[in-house]
Amino acid sequence: MIIPLGLIGVVIGLLIAQSYFGFITFLGVIALSGIIINNAIVLIDRIKIKQDDNVLSLLDAILAAYPGRFRPILLTTCTTIGGPMFEPMAIAIIFGLFFATALTLGVVAVLYSLFIRVGFRSYRAE
Repeated sequence: MIIPLGLIGVVIGLLIAQSYFGFITFLGVIALSGIIINNAIVLIDRIKIKQDDNVLSLLDAILAAYPGRFRPILLTTCTTIGGPMFEPMAIAIIFGLFFATALTLGVVAVLYSLFIRVGFRSYRAE
């Protein structure tokens, strides 16, 4: 469910750069999918760790996991974006990661809380 978030960025990037979708771009999309899925897995794993180690409710664990994973995910994204590659592949990965990172950090937590059925109505920040 997270891969389409990267595809939004790929399409926008290819349009902005006036590039094409070919085999090399497709390889970039496959690499991008792996990176996006890894970021989502890391965020979900951090939620589980926060819940188990700190004896937090699922709601508090979701809210506590985001700040702890923001910097590592952002740094991974920045180092991946900077690699020298073929132009269409680079465009796919650069724009895909840019949009997917911004969207993944918010959407994964929301989807996770929806699937686990966590309500935020009664939440009070301490």
